[in-house]
Amino acid sequence: MSDRVFLDTNVLVYAFDEAEPAKKARAIEILGTWEKGATPAISTQVLQEFYVSVVRKLKVPLSEEDAEAAVLRLCRLPVVQVDPAVVLGAIRTSRRLRLSFWDALVVQAALEAGCKRLLTEDLQDGLLIDGVLLVENPFVQRPR
Repeated sequence: MSDRVFLDTNVLVYAFDEAEPAKKARAIEILGTWEKGATPAISTQVLQEFYVSVVRKLKVPLSEEDAEAAVLRLCRLPVVQVDPAVVLGAIRTSRRLRLSFWDALVVQAALEAGCKRLLTEDLQDGLLIDGVLLVENPFVQRPR
C-alpha cells in the first residue's frame, strides 16, 4: 500500500460545503478516486470532527440523519483507531515537530496507517514528515 493516502477532516467536509464550490468540486474528485479503487485511510478523530463540522459548522449544514449516513459510508474506509499508543505517539510528534496536538494526532494516524501522503490544508504543503509522509494541500493550484 505504498501509495495509500490519509484524508484529513477538511477534505471530507469540503465535499459537502455549498459555500466553497471550487473546494467542494476538488474534494468530490478526491473522493471519486476511492470509488475507482484507490482506498484512502481516515481515523476515528476524522470521523468525529467530520460529523460535528457538517452538522454545526457549515453555512448549509447537513441534517443529523444525512451526516450519520455520510459517516456510515466513510466507515467503509480503513479507519485508524485513536488508542493510547496513537495518542502517546501524537504527543511526541507534537513536541518534536511543534505541531498542535490535534494536527499531530492526524499525522500519527496517517503514519499508523502506512500512508505516504496526507491530504490536508492545515499543515504546510510539501512538508515531509519522518522522511515518509508527504503533506499535500489538495486545494493549492499547481502548475501544469
